[in-house]
Amino acid sequence: MFTERSLDGELPAVREAYAPETLVLNCQRDFETLDSAVAEELLLVTDSVDPLSYDPSWVPEDAPDPLRRFAGSDLTIGMPGDGGVAWTHQTEPPCVFVKPRLETSPSSFVDFLVAEALVEVGLDEPEHFLGFFGERYPEFARVTDPRLGPADTYQLAAALYDAYLGIQTRAAFREWAEDYPALYDAWADAGERLEPRLSDLAGEIARGQTGFAAAAELACSAVKHGVDLPAPFAALDTEAYREYGADYAIQWAESTFEKLE
Repeated sequence: MFTERSLDGELPAVREAYAPETLVLNCQRDFETLDSAVAEELLLVTDSVDPLSYDPSWVPEDAPDPLRRFAGSDLTIGMPGDGGVAWTHQTEPPCVFVKPRLETSPSSFVDFLVAEALVEVGLDEPEHFLGFFGERYPEFARVTDPRLGPADTYQLAAALYDAYLGIQTRAAFREWAEDYPALYDAWADAGERLEPRLSDLAGEIARGQTGFAAAAELACSAVKHGVDLPAPFAALDTEAYREYGADYAIQWAESTFEKLE
């Protein structure tokens, strides 16, 4: 199911700079979540597999099933919302997975996604928002209830963690103009494409045209590109968020929903 992906252009240098031991793998089939059944296949291309597990009390009773499985002791890689590239520290060495859904995407865009994953692997941050929120995730879920259901709460949490990572990764991307110009151009182009979609996002929320969690997903995906965000998401694009992490995210959600009522 997994074969090592041949890296060319600027990607080998990016891997060497940010995550030199990481394997980049092509996947034979698309997926949202890889479960424990693939452990043996991963052992064919890695040295070892060490599944994550989290305290069950971190997962609210009404949380989506994928989150429950992820928190358990069985190997679970990737989660809904990860997109075309996923990565994990549950293998030795770490792995980046490129999914078949990207086969028709422009090669420059795919290269950027792989480069982004390599930078994220090198940050040594959790691979999912559950590790980011930790024992405070039930508190976050209570803050969003009853305005958001469990699925939308999951989507918002994933978006907020994406923004948290984005604050860190864009510091690397901004320095790529000289060393990795093709990847830098792909990063800049993706940001420019997001700007028109953000221009009336607050209005769309107010008119009920876009759900809050979906709007957050779009806005938070722009953080890594250094694009100006509309309220209330601009408050996430701060050094305070990078410093205080989950505590800041929960306070932001509480304050934001109070203002929306």
